[in-house]
This record gives sequence, structure tokens and C-alpha cells, in this order.
Amino acid sequence: MISLLKGEVALRRPDHVVVLCGGVGYRAAVSAETLRHVPAIGSEVTLHTHLISREDALLLFGFHSEQERDLFLMLISVQAVGPKIAIAILSTGGARELMSAIAAGDAKRFTSVPGIGKRTAERVIVELREKVGVHAAGLIDGPAGGGTSVSLGEEDPFSLARAGLLELGYSAIEAERLLAGAEGESAEQLLAGALKAARTR
Repeated sequence: MISLLKGEVALRRPDHVVVLCGGVGYRAAVSAETLRHVPAIGSEVTLHTHLISREDALLLFGFHSEQERDLFLMLISVQAVGPKIAIAILSTGGARELMSAIAAGDAKRFTSVPGIGKRTAERVIVELREKVGVHAAGLIDGPAGGGTSVSLGEEDPFSLARAGLLELGYSAIEAERLLAGAEGESAEQLLAGALKAARTR
């Protein structure tokens, strides 16, 4: 499995880039969001990747962050959402923004994406709403969530939820403020409430 590319940008196109690594050029499909973070041709870039193997092709997808890759994997787990549609969704905003939209149950946020109708948008919300919270909390556990390991003395729900928000890019002050009005007994419920509050502000 190719999980990371680090090399020179050899080609830059609206839907993909080619990264030269050790004399071999790897073509990776990317979202518009990732493309914004890819430097000019000739510059060095690092992309987190996911390889999909099919009978007739090997499809490599590149992401500027682990968060975006993790959200891509969640999206393609939804029925009727393939890699191309997942990339289209990721092209509409950052991973944190999209996760907040899912947690807030904002189906309309996804119906504007080509190839996604009302039913598919609602399915994305229904199937991923809980996963978004679990994912953020799972980042604390390290490799399983694809994130950074965070050591906590007491694994109470509030501390786990707070750490999850920090891993998603929120500052300590933002995390405290968002969790102040969140309701729930588990870390996942608190995270979902916090992300919903962030989306509505």
C-alpha cells in the first residue's frame, strides 16, 4: 500500500498531480482543496495517499492532510459514494468544515456537489454523523484512527472530546467554548454537539 508520497512536483493539473519520487512519477488524483496546498512545479511536496486496486487499474489518491484522507475513506464507505464523488465533496471545503456539516446534519451542504442528490446527501449524513464523532475521538488512540497519539491521564468523556477537537485543528479556547454548551454522556456525543455548534456559528 502506498500511504505517502514525498518528492518533486512534476505536473499540476485541476484534478491530479504527478509527484517524482526516486525517478518514478506517481499520478495522484486530488481534490481542489489539496491542490491549493500543492506548490509549483519543481517544488517538494508531501501527500498522504490511498491506493484503490481494481481489475483494470490502480487508482492513487493524494491528500494534503491525514484528516482529509480519513474523511475520504469515510465517504467512500457510504453506498452510492465512489472515489470521484468523494473527491468532489472534498473539493468544496476543508475536512474540518465538512465534518462540522455532517455533525450538524446539513444535508443541503452536499446536494450542491455534482452527482449527489437529496437521497445520497441524506445517506452521507445518516451513515457518517456518528463516525465523525468516533473518528475525532479515535485520533486520540493513534494508528487506528490514523492520527497522532495523545496521552491522557483520565479518559473522561470531556477530556476525550476536547482532545478530539484539538486534533481536528481547533484551539484550546475554541474547544472549551464549543464543549461548554454540548450535551451528552459519551465523548462521541459531546464531539457531535460541539461540531454542530461550530457549524451553526
